[in-house]
Amino acid sequence: MRVLRLAGLFGAAVLIPGLVSQPAASQEVPMASTPSFSAFQPIAQGGFPDQQIYYNVRFDKLEVKPQSGRHGYEWDAEAWVGTDYDKIFVKTEGFNNGGAGRSAFGRTPRWESAEFQVLYSRLISYFFDFQIGVRQTIEPISRTYAVIGVEGLAPGLFELDTQAFISQKGEVSGRLNAFYDVLLTNRFVLQPRFDINVSAQRVPELSTGRGFTDFELSARLRYEFTREFAPYVGVSWERKVGETAAIAKRDGEQTSRLYLLGGLRLLF
Repeated sequence: MRVLRLAGLFGAAVLIPGLVSQPAASQEVPMASTPSFSAFQPIAQGGFPDQQIYYNVRFDKLEVKPQSGRHGYEWDAEAWVGTDYDKIFVKTEGFNNGGAGRSAFGRTPRWESAEFQVLYSRLISYFFDFQIGVRQTIEPISRTYAVIGVEGLAPGLFELDTQAFISQKGEVSGRLNAFYDVLLTNRFVLQPRFDINVSAQRVPELSTGRGFTDFELSARLRYEFTREFAPYVGVSWERKVGETAAIAKRDGEQTSRLYLLGGLRLLF
């Protein structure tokens, strides 16, 4: 009996403090945890993910176009820096035909085009950016243009770049570039491409008429050693149309040209 009493007293001594302290613990209010981010302030470590600063440099064309014993070359590149919503773009493109465009009047227009653009780009949907800025052509003549355009991925993953231009002389023109990457294997990629230009009025200095002026159909097959370095070969057909074709015929120039080409596509 004495042993049982001692056991009972010992059990009471162990259980009673626990029963007394349990309600007190249950009444404690947990501390509010600090939220990982706020709707008004960025997180402490580096800001919102969509506010990070990114950059990209891409050469879609860096190629040689042999014709009539001469080697012309062409480039088409763009670079941008900014966030998912706001970016600054710099674009440049040009073509030097190596003097292969000699006309009946003895002119040798080596530089057919050379230009650069500086644009502000704003995200307007999941796949498209609205762009506005300035375009400066260097060849064949110097002109400054205001630019508005839309660039992005159309349904079917066609990449589109559409732009409208207004020069300091009031000349209105536009262009559309579209291309699509067909994955043949993990490394071989075929890229069909379509480019077309249009003018709202005749521009004698540029030998262009009103309406659609010219277009280019091309296809490039590249081998991606890496995503950043991909040599390619291809074919390109250029054609002047409408009033612009009539002006070219009058001046003794070609209205259609076919090129076999080779080059590099680079990403940085």
